[in-house]
Amino acid sequence: MAATPEALIHPSRIVNRWVQLIAGIIAMMAIANLQYAWTLFTKPIQAHLHVSLVAVQWTFTLFIFLETWLVPFEGYLVDIIGPRLMLGIGSIFVALGWVGSGYAETITQLYIWYAVGGIGAGIVYGGSIGNALKWFPDHRGLCVGLTAGAYGIGTASTITPVANMLKISGYQHTFVVWGIIQGVVVLACALFLARPPVGWTPPNWVEKAAKIRAKINTSTVNLTPFQMLRQPSFYVIYVMMTMLAFGGLVVTAQLNPMASTYHVDNVIVAWGMTALVMAITVDRLLNGLTRPFWGWVSDHIGRENAIFFSFILEAGAVFALLQMIGHPVWFVALSGLCFFAWGNIFSLFPAITGDLYGNKWATTNYGVVYTAKGLAAAFAGPGAAWLFAKTGSWNKVFWAMIVCDLIAAFMALLWLKPLAKRSVQASQSAAAPSVDMTAPAKA
Repeated sequence: MAATPEALIHPSRIVNRWVQLIAGIIAMMAIANLQYAWTLFTKPIQAHLHVSLVAVQWTFTLFIFLETWLVPFEGYLVDIIGPRLMLGIGSIFVALGWVGSGYAETITQLYIWYAVGGIGAGIVYGGSIGNALKWFPDHRGLCVGLTAGAYGIGTASTITPVANMLKISGYQHTFVVWGIIQGVVVLACALFLARPPVGWTPPNWVEKAAKIRAKINTSTVNLTPFQMLRQPSFYVIYVMMTMLAFGGLVVTAQLNPMASTYHVDNVIVAWGMTALVMAITVDRLLNGLTRPFWGWVSDHIGRENAIFFSFILEAGAVFALLQMIGHPVWFVALSGLCFFAWGNIFSLFPAITGDLYGNKWATTNYGVVYTAKGLAAAFAGPGAAWLFAKTGSWNKVFWAMIVCDLIAAFMALLWLKPLAKRSVQASQSAAAPSVDMTAPAKA
């Protein structure tokens, strides 16, 4: 029988899985600025290119669109040829995205170069999350949360030097310098990654798997992306992901314009930091910490329960922010709470995708689910900016976020949870344990 591509990986090229987890975390931290530092660049870009906020925010939407909608294809390549080569390619795109944006002199050029960065970020994001899903079925929520959390927390570690360089040297110089730094870091991390060998399982997996299935709806069948698309649970997950991604992306893209609207952007809060810079720092820190935290919680109480509790909290945090946004200290604290309650979607949704649809095509399958973020970005970027321009207020945007949070929270508990349970029971009754529905039958 011909060897599968996975079987051809030489053991000497496979680094310890915990070292790979750390490499994936660092790579994710390196690409975080492309999304989470974007809000710092919107006003300088507006002034330099003489364009409207709506026009500038289309850059963010294009970035998110390409970062998300190409991940299924990029994830398929990661599943076929492995994460090392793909993340190496992604590092080049990540560097070119910001370096090219630094030299862009028209809004069209900015769109093109930032879109290139979106392609690179999608490769790195999908490859790192997929690798964590495959190597850690025994700690899926926690380890995917740590990897995804690095994407949220990465900007917190660099936001001050980026902001300082932006003020001193301008946004174009900042794009070029940090684009090179981020690309080099991703390239170095890519050298440590490899897929698990065919048939690999964690130590004591049989006992661990039984305990996991007692708490979490976990399928024993590997579904291809096309088989996943035939599952009703996929569409519930996708709708929920879209609604929940919307709220956080609004705050991510619009935090600077919101702070300016309510006149808190240049108010010094502490340690010489303005409310805006401190909010971004706190937000990104909590956005990173929430992912392993809620991932760990979901490992113990189930994914659907974790989604329900966290997004009831998110709805309350957004409502409180709406009431107190004009107060600088509350602006910092409550925007941070919003991110703490929101960022977990990037640990809970990949984890539940791996739980329900298996390990073999986990990178591709989550890539399909992840496109919901791209759909949400159209509403969170130019959509929210347009609604603000029409009404002169962010109130309706906030209420849309609250409604989406509440609907999705109850969908998780009342719809997804029983549907996932029935789906797992059906897969287990139709197939023997650990069956791979993509494997050829033996003669």
